[in-house]
Amino acid sequence: MAISTKLEMRQSQSLIMTPQLMQAIKLLQMSNLDLVAYVEAELERNPLLEKGEGEPGEQGTSSEPVQENASDASASTSDGFDGATEEPNSGDWMQSDLETGSEAIASRMDTDLGNVFPDEPGVPASPDPALLKAGDSYKNVSSGGASEDYNLEAFVADEASLGTTLEEQMNLALSDEADKLIAGHLINSLDENGYLYIDLGEAAEQLGVDIARIESVLAVLQTFEPAGVFARGLAECLKLQLIDKNRFDPAMEALIENIELLAKRDLAGLKKICGVDDEDLVEMIAEIRALDPKPGSVFGSSLVQPVVPDVFVKKANDGTWTVELNSDTLPKVLVNQTYYARIVKTAREETEKEYLTESLQTANWLAKSLDQRAKTILKVSTEIVRQQDGFLTYGIEHLRPLNLKTIAEAIGMHESTVSRVTSNKYMATSRGIFELKYFFSSAISATVGGDAHSAESVRHRIKQMIDAEDPKSILSDDTIVKILKDDGVDIARRTVAKYREAMKIGSSVQRRREKNVRL
Repeated sequence: MAISTKLEMRQSQSLIMTPQLMQAIKLLQMSNLDLVAYVEAELERNPLLEKGEGEPGEQGTSSEPVQENASDASASTSDGFDGATEEPNSGDWMQSDLETGSEAIASRMDTDLGNVFPDEPGVPASPDPALLKAGDSYKNVSSGGASEDYNLEAFVADEASLGTTLEEQMNLALSDEADKLIAGHLINSLDENGYLYIDLGEAAEQLGVDIARIESVLAVLQTFEPAGVFARGLAECLKLQLIDKNRFDPAMEALIENIELLAKRDLAGLKKICGVDDEDLVEMIAEIRALDPKPGSVFGSSLVQPVVPDVFVKKANDGTWTVELNSDTLPKVLVNQTYYARIVKTAREETEKEYLTESLQTANWLAKSLDQRAKTILKVSTEIVRQQDGFLTYGIEHLRPLNLKTIAEAIGMHESTVSRVTSNKYMATSRGIFELKYFFSSAISATVGGDAHSAESVRHRIKQMIDAEDPKSILSDDTIVKILKDDGVDIARRTVAKYREAMKIGSSVQRRREKNVRL
């Protein structure tokens, strides 16, 4: 066969992911917080985009994704705040009655206020307006009283962290600079729960000091608040808290040294080791349970973001459910066509015209993508509500088995689209706020050909049975299987055990030991 070059024409079909399509897919799976951050970045980058203000439906293309009921949802969420902007009384009772002005105070002192407060933090003697941040207000000391610009937020203390709290105690407890340096190193080595998981020998070598000095400083740090910090394990953490409460006696010390027996519910072994009777052991276990195994967790490293629902589900007067988008979570953008028409006429370079054209296309596509995203979320949420009407009406026991394919076929979309829509999206119902993925649950067959049962509802029934069991008659996994099968749920014993372990519920033996202790 001769090797030669030739031309051929072939016809084929392929799906090409354009940048616009990739952007639409990316927006679809974003949470409301990520979406707001993304739109803010686009507003800074694109000169033709503007932030829409006002009620939904007044912003043209960018606001119409909210559907006809979305404006009602926005209005309902604002109830109860009408009186928040009420003006305070014009009279300043603190100045008139207590005479707290600077002149009144100075008249009763033998020195000038400038000698007492020579340098007020954050307020220079002659402030330069350019140095004042946005939102800050400057008030001369001699003005007295509170002005309408008075910024009370400037006096709000920052959130205390574990590190700053320990450093304050360190400065009071230690005077030697070398010891402070060692203490600072140990403080910076703590994890978020207040535990110290470092090798003291390596720390001594790194700092160039004896390990005895490291241990001496550590002994001082372990007396700091909150009690239990700088522990190198759970047992030491509990020990430090018991010492702080003056409850670390020999019996308690034996219990802490054998804490693994408590986890195994080996109460007979603990009584023998600690040398106590049943009553004393019960009291000791109660004291252990009252301790905090994570003393540093109260100082969160970051603020917890509240869950903001994307969809509201409310019951109508006729008994049906209404689904509304939360318009507060939908960024509103406008495409400034007027500015584009004016500026494109002044563009002389071809690159400038290309940049403006690209910006206009990007802006239009973003507005359409936000519109499509909102409509898709509403469509998927509406179908979920239709499928899970029993759960919304009667509770979790009536949660139906549901998968992505069922929703996708019902609304005429692909399963991957439904999967992206349900990621990081939340629905507010009369029974609480749930992630959209919560409503998707695997099916467990019925025993006599009836309707399948949702795995989530079966888990709930198992938990209810265990919570209500008689301490003198603990339910085994086999017994739970028999009860469920009598109720029409075809489930295996290993499935019951798997669900129980996922809910962090102990076996029948562990539960029997625990409930006997409580008795």
